[in-house]
Amino acid sequence: MALTGVSAAVGRVLRREKPQKPLLNTRPETSITHQILDQLEHGNISKAVSLLFPSLEPVSYWLYERLLRSCSSKSLVVQARKVVSHLVTFSPLPPIFLLNRAIETYGRIGCVHDARELFEQMPERDGGSWNALITACVKNELHEEVFRNFVRMNRDGIRGTETSFAGVLKSCGFVLDLRLLRQLHCSVVKYGYSGNLDLETSFVDVYGKCKVMSDARRVFDEMGRPSDVSWNVIVRRYLEMGLNEEAVLMFFKMLELNVRPLNHTVSSVVLACSRSQALEVGMVIHAIAVKLKFLPDTIVSTSVFDMYVKCGRLENARRVFDQTECKDLKFWTSAMSGYAMNGITRDARELFDLMPERNIISWNAMLGGYVRANEWDEALDFLTLMRKEMEGIDNVTLVWILNVCSGVSDVQMGKQAHGFIYRHGYDANVIVANALLDMYGKCGTFGSANALFRQMSELRDEVSWNALLTGLARVGRSEQALSFFEGMQLEAKPSKYTLATLLAGCANIPALSLGKATHGFLIRNGYDVDVVIRGAMVDMYSKCKCFDYAIHVFEEAAAGTRDLMLWNSMIRGCYRNGRSKEVFELFMLMEDEGVKPDHVTFMGILRACIREGHVELGFQYFSSMSSKYFILPQVEHYDCMVELYCKYGCLHQLEEFLLLMPFDPPIQMLTRVYDASKKYGWGKLGEWAAKKLHE
Repeated sequence: MALTGVSAAVGRVLRREKPQKPLLNTRPETSITHQILDQLEHGNISKAVSLLFPSLEPVSYWLYERLLRSCSSKSLVVQARKVVSHLVTFSPLPPIFLLNRAIETYGRIGCVHDARELFEQMPERDGGSWNALITACVKNELHEEVFRNFVRMNRDGIRGTETSFAGVLKSCGFVLDLRLLRQLHCSVVKYGYSGNLDLETSFVDVYGKCKVMSDARRVFDEMGRPSDVSWNVIVRRYLEMGLNEEAVLMFFKMLELNVRPLNHTVSSVVLACSRSQALEVGMVIHAIAVKLKFLPDTIVSTSVFDMYVKCGRLENARRVFDQTECKDLKFWTSAMSGYAMNGITRDARELFDLMPERNIISWNAMLGGYVRANEWDEALDFLTLMRKEMEGIDNVTLVWILNVCSGVSDVQMGKQAHGFIYRHGYDANVIVANALLDMYGKCGTFGSANALFRQMSELRDEVSWNALLTGLARVGRSEQALSFFEGMQLEAKPSKYTLATLLAGCANIPALSLGKATHGFLIRNGYDVDVVIRGAMVDMYSKCKCFDYAIHVFEEAAAGTRDLMLWNSMIRGCYRNGRSKEVFELFMLMEDEGVKPDHVTFMGILRACIREGHVELGFQYFSSMSSKYFILPQVEHYDCMVELYCKYGCLHQLEEFLLLMPFDPPIQMLTRVYDASKKYGWGKLGEWAAKKLHE
């Protein structure tokens, strides 16, 4: 018998007259029923469905329901359609509940069109029919249709149930419509469903996704007894909003109430500790995870490992890794990536070599670690190994390869990569195209960069403009950069990052006119001049020998908002612009504001001492680095002190200083010592320097 379509079959049902007495569909003990059940028991769903048609008569409603459930569990589209076709063909008036099951089945297996068609042709519908259709649309992410059907249901006088509200709420969580969410909330309260924990938890969840944590917290606090899921949801949403402290507080509060967290919640709270560098709290949560036996879960152990790496506790991190017995590929990759992305490439490579298996993500993470650490030789060697052992690469690999080309300034290798990208269609990927544009800019081949930029046309975005402007500023083409900057404003609004990059480019050229134009653009367009932008402006004006402007920009920042980078920019600007005396005043003001100095700060101070001839003061500052500020002096700080002693003929102090140095002087330092000894007639020291140079 030819299979009749669902639409035509239901149409025939609608044309039938309603029988005087409804046909009772009891559970007959027929041979066809036994045969169908036998096939279902053995998992032969297709065979079971095919047995329906030879009988030319309906089977029990409960059997239709079971067949639909079986088709749904295995996502059998054709078989589900056959069951529905047989039902509407041979049953005089299918019950509403069974047609509802059919709509649910279509929804679960992705046949929303069939579900919608069956729903529209039903002679009668109840609330379950609407719920089934709404659920089908939710499952298949047809969110606008969910909302339309919910409105139709209310217009038809069907009151929403917990199921229909749950479905609409789920869709609301995808489209993030706050206005609709609040309307739904009012309706739930109006219909008396406000005590439903599942619905209230959904409201907490969706308010959090809509970034309205005040409303999410209010709903949560109004719950009589929040469920375990409710607690986990509120903690997760706080974390996603970046409210790490609040998330951690709620986490500990749920533990006090003996609410067991989920593994994802523990992992997320550990991640919050990583973000805020809260090592002590992280260690407490680690202990809780051990007590609750969460650590064997790789999601939790990976986050604990990452927390220790980011907080600089590498021994603890490695201990967590070694104590985790069941390490899957994801954990190996995450652990290795944790080291690589934090610049600890030696340990990352050790883990990489120990990995029992690897995928493209593992290779990309290791390569990315070398690129971030600017270890170009290692990156090139690793690329050679990768080419031998890996069959394919992806867009992430190509971005890292282009970064390597930029790092070693090898435009020929970059052009080879460009050819590969074009042949394999990766040029349509904006991230790859931007990396390519950045490579040409950093390698100084502006012609290729400009040609690529024009080819990108509709593909290009803010990052593309930023790469082009930075490249132009780097090679000193300030007029062209200004022209392109004006063009950018017609196509995209520059971000603060773009403007900061442009200011940095102006500082490096230097290009005062372009820098002033960028400063003016910031003011005219009402940009928030944060500490990053302010630092870039101070640096630009300092390097462009317009230091009075730099001071003005610096003084505009309120006390307490100036960070270390901004202070360092001012200190460098002072000695670069012949105002070294002001460096020492700035350093005292910086300490008064509670900003701790770093290596860069002391380089500026020592440079000022060299310029002003403050030998003893220079030694005092140098000594205070380790004794007062716990900063280990680097080679360049020792070099400054040697230059200070040599310039002002303090060779006796120089001899004592050289004896205490924890490393052998490099050639530049020895040359300076030799020249000073010769100039001031300090023969013994000169002979020592000459011998070292000869060696």
